Amino acid sequence: MEKIVTRRKTGVDYLIIGAVIVGIIAMFLFVIPVLAQYLQGVSLIAFMGVAYLGFRIISTRNIEYEYAVTNGDIDIDKIISQRKRKKVFSASCKDFDIIAPVKSEQYTQQIRDIKKSFLCVTRMSADDIYFFTLNYKGEKTVVYFQPTEKMLNNFKAFIPRKVYL
Repeated sequence: MEKIVTRRKTGVDYLIIGAVIVGIIAMFLFVIPVLAQYLQGVSLIAFMGVAYLGFRIISTRNIEYEYAVTNGDIDIDKIISQRKRKKVFSASCKDFDIIAPVKSEQYTQQIRDIKKSFLCVTRMSADDIYFFTLNYKGEKTVVYFQPTEKMLNNFKAFIPRKVYL
């Protein structure tokens, strides 16, 4: 079972995008004319290079997460700009301590205080956010994700006492 979730842009994302655009405009208005006086052919190439670099930086703010659940194993990949894929997390559900909705009584202060976490969601204020905890690489970890009902049923088949719906 697979599901792709697109992360919504945050204020930091918009700040980075705005800074890149302002930087490109500043380069075009101030730096490129100075270069044009001394190095005529280089100014256009420099502007094209800066514009392409700006495009790459802005497009890296487009992030998706892909969940793949197979026989109780979950793999979460981060997809950047639909070009680059990076494995974020991989584990067996048999290692999980609990799976439950964030908006439930199982989401205690103790779980909120876990230092290591993976946020693999559209945004934390969404209604369908679930979490699971486990010891991952020797450290207590919490993972936030948005599973389908089929994925939850798959986990429930392997660890029925640890899944809360």
